[in-house]
Amino acid sequence: MAAGVAIAATAGFAAPAMAQKEISIIRTIDTDRYDPHRSTARSAAEILFMVGDTLVALDYDLKTVKPGLAKSWKVSEDGLTYTFNLKEGVKFCSGKEFTAQDVVDTINRWRDPATKGVVTWRAGPVKEVRAKDKLTVEYELTKPYSELLFQMTQHFHTIINVDQAKQLGDDFGVKGLDTTGPFCFDSWEPRNQTVLTKHKGYNWGPDFYKNKEAQVDKITWKIVPEESTRVASLQTGQADASQYVPYWSLDQFKANSKMSVTQAEAYFWTYFMGFKITRELMGDVRVRQAMNLAVDVEAITDAVTFGYATPANTYISPEVVDFDKSVKTDTYSYDPAKAAALLDEAGWKLGGDGFRYKDGKKLAPLVYGFTDTWRQIVEAVQGDLRKVGIDLQIQLFDATVVWGKLATQEFDIFTMSFPYVSTGDAMNLYFRSANMPTPNRVNWDDKETDALLEAGSAALTDKARAEAFGKVLHKVHDAAVWIPLYHEPLFTVAGPKMQPVRAHGIYGAGFYKGIDLALK
Repeated sequence: MAAGVAIAATAGFAAPAMAQKEISIIRTIDTDRYDPHRSTARSAAEILFMVGDTLVALDYDLKTVKPGLAKSWKVSEDGLTYTFNLKEGVKFCSGKEFTAQDVVDTINRWRDPATKGVVTWRAGPVKEVRAKDKLTVEYELTKPYSELLFQMTQHFHTIINVDQAKQLGDDFGVKGLDTTGPFCFDSWEPRNQTVLTKHKGYNWGPDFYKNKEAQVDKITWKIVPEESTRVASLQTGQADASQYVPYWSLDQFKANSKMSVTQAEAYFWTYFMGFKITRELMGDVRVRQAMNLAVDVEAITDAVTFGYATPANTYISPEVVDFDKSVKTDTYSYDPAKAAALLDEAGWKLGGDGFRYKDGKKLAPLVYGFTDTWRQIVEAVQGDLRKVGIDLQIQLFDATVVWGKLATQEFDIFTMSFPYVSTGDAMNLYFRSANMPTPNRVNWDDKETDALLEAGSAALTDKARAEAFGKVLHKVHDAAVWIPLYHEPLFTVAGPKMQPVRAHGIYGAGFYKGIDLALK
């Protein structure tokens, strides 16, 4: 016995444990919880993608669906049943073996009214999810859902240990989170930091990563609200990586040989201002068209993003799946004279104070929106609109208040930016009548649109799906229900200790699963 102890001690002395490889990532805001079924926040997705897995994954092009927890799948000819063959040897961070029943339990929990799950439509029109055997899942729908595989790449479809969720109740995703990803949820201090540790034994990640397992032992996600502090932290090495760097700092980072900056090759996140078309001032399409024509989107984009973003003349990026390239992109190009003529035609006449009136009422729409970057945007829009006689009124709110305000009917215009993975994703989200009053805040209530959305969602061919969703895009674009502002790019910055990071565009979570994050 003594000899055995001596050998162990000698071995320990001769081969000390290797130093932990730790990195820190900084961001601006936190989420309310890390429960995939109860949060739509990007800040939740950033963590959930790293600690969790989905049945299928999305490649860097944001178009190619790859194996995730499922090694293969097939779809029945009628589009109603998806059969997933699962990978062997997958384990949760707790050590629990992953089986088909975990997929069943996860989807059932999301759809259970008691969960109060968000965006359950992303699960599709589920009839039943069955564990055919230990490693085979049958996902049966009541009607075809052409977007299902794209939706399954999103963080809402993260497979969880439902036994733990039941045990923790409302504390699931707060005090604990058992998942199968390359990292494990260690601890969370709300509004301060979230700590993740390497999932030892993990080797079942998507094949578009260079590595099979995580290259660092610990990641600490830190909340740093101030722009200048984030920039300084990266430059001095106090933080190792971030995608939340202000546009004004990008040239500095690119010029610093110790830093690396990479841009996501595909990224779909668009900024816009939407009109609540059921409000008195916003009901006339000519007024909405005039406001589009009056706003110099290119100048605003250049000023706010230092030329890095792409001015938007369409509601979604032309690079996204199923985008209809016949949509006219010059319909609402900057033309103040044409805007003024449209307002005259609509009966809004200039008064002595330089603003427009009709039947004694002033054209002074109220915009509700976010603070931070949006303040500069809406003030620039306000300036442009005043040049044609529209007196835009501005009320901005911080993140703790704004969502509640945007659920009301008290405003004429709202600010918004959003991620999407396809044309159908964006059109279903914002223009399905069932989504009024939120997220369909424009109150677009059109039977033909609903029918086209249904047709696109139920399409059995790529062509039929694209045609249906393209028609919806045409309808809302022609109706001028938004002022599209710009398509945002996504950059990741890595500090002096880090190898360059290949940015991923999924849901705006630039580090995605984090498997290739590595120190030099």
